[in-house]
Amino acid sequence: MSQTTPSTKQDNALIALRQIIRATELNSRVLAKQSGLNPSQLILLNLIERKKQISPGEAAKTMSISQGTVTVLAEKLAVKGFLARRKSEEDKRKFILTLTDQGLAAINSAPDMLQERFLYAFGKMESWEQSYLVGALERVALMLDADELDAAPVLDIGQISTLPTPVKKETNR
Repeated sequence: MSQTTPSTKQDNALIALRQIIRATELNSRVLAKQSGLNPSQLILLNLIERKKQISPGEAAKTMSISQGTVTVLAEKLAVKGFLARRKSEEDKRKFILTLTDQGLAAINSAPDMLQERFLYAFGKMESWEQSYLVGALERVALMLDADELDAAPVLDIGQISTLPTPVKKETNR
């Protein structure tokens, strides 16, 4: 019976992490090429399609991102002609987001998102398996000092606006 050496386990863990990162990057590139969208933009458009119209605040709450991020996404999508922004009839200080025909066409031309594949497969898992996987992933985030990073439940490589301060590790010499 052969036993896996620690270095092989470490290599396998790093390979799995790299595969997840690469899958996310490749999916984002394919999505951008086929629809002109990134995953966050597509999720917002899909949300607007389901709701027919939505305020940026409600979209932010539903997507678990800041209202400022939704505003930036909406501005970019409006410039592309994928959504329209209009003032709310009830409160003129608020905006309502609606999907345009061009936005609907972008949704329809978009490939399946990696996130949807993950959620489908995750949903088929037993409850204990889901809990185990979430715990393992949270542990990995903690190991990488990424547990405090602001992140939405979206598989997107996103833009780097600020780099986190590296944590200095103690070395035993």
